[in-house]
Amino acid sequence: MNRDSSTLKSAIIENFGTPCAVIDLDVVERNIKRAQTLCDNAGVKNRPHIKTHKSPLLAKMQIAAGAQGITCQKLGEAEVMANNGINDIVIATNLIGAARSGRLAVLQKRVPLKVCSDNLFSLTAYSNAAREADRPLDVMIECDTGQKRAGVETPREALALARVIKEDPILNFAGILFYPSQDSWPQTQIFLDEMVKGLSYLGYQPGIVSTGGTPNFSNIGKLLGATEHRAGTCIFNDRMMIEDGFATQENCAFSVYSSVVSRSGTERGILDAGSKTLTSDTGGLQGFGLILEYPDAQIHKFAEEHGFLDLSECANKPTVGDIVRIIPNHVCVAVNMFDKLVAVRDNQIVEVIPVEARGLLV
Repeated sequence: MNRDSSTLKSAIIENFGTPCAVIDLDVVERNIKRAQTLCDNAGVKNRPHIKTHKSPLLAKMQIAAGAQGITCQKLGEAEVMANNGINDIVIATNLIGAARSGRLAVLQKRVPLKVCSDNLFSLTAYSNAAREADRPLDVMIECDTGQKRAGVETPREALALARVIKEDPILNFAGILFYPSQDSWPQTQIFLDEMVKGLSYLGYQPGIVSTGGTPNFSNIGKLLGATEHRAGTCIFNDRMMIEDGFATQENCAFSVYSSVVSRSGTERGILDAGSKTLTSDTGGLQGFGLILEYPDAQIHKFAEEHGFLDLSECANKPTVGDIVRIIPNHVCVAVNMFDKLVAVRDNQIVEVIPVEARGLLV
């Protein structure tokens, strides 16, 4: 630990305590520029997904760097972004709960949204919301080409939904939304090509053709006809992105500062960061985060407020009171555990950024 990082750790513990979420704004800015450059070089627009950072301030930094607009996962996130003057918004999930509660209509009345659907039930809910808002609603059809999550599985199903949209005077067909797996881009091309042919019979252009995912930056530009890309994790990066090969430790802008609070056994220790801090999402990796000061240590188990350390592979072991920096496995869910991000530059605290859209599940 160098002198500068030691000073920053002292400032963190004295001003905020631990666990504390910290972002390096210099790394954030480099990550934003990298994502924008990847999109620009591929000839597609950048529509970053704010579910990672949940901050209007950071979203505006992405837009200032050239992003077309933003992607949200939930209506509540979109409400926060709209309240802060951002109005080019795609919401990339079926909004059945938000539509039926009336909240979609309220926001649609204020801001012309773009929503997605893969079923007739949500299209009916969208139509009702648009009528209540007295404003036509743009709808994208979500298509599955390998993730096996949401999305229709065939062009025929997608075209059937497009016909329903065409026949509804208050809904507009806005485009197609894909989230391919990393190895399913050839299938995605076949799907898109068939969709384009079918849409032409309906008198439609494909409109927005959106792809997604930070790992899919390795495929960006490969889908002929794609118009934009949605990626979220790339603004911070995490251990999953290191494993994927997209990022290095130096590209990871977010870390959790945590204190070693117990060393009751020779080969074990306890952190004050447990499942309510780092979350139990392993991302398919071993352990629950990378400790920068002790990379051979493993956070192998959680209680709500405790991280259980296995120190058996560590030549040097931490002591009680040590502050460590942890790169989480999955940064998106870790950010959602905090009310604020402590922002630093050159190992100096420069501001505190509220996580304004955290916990908004509707």
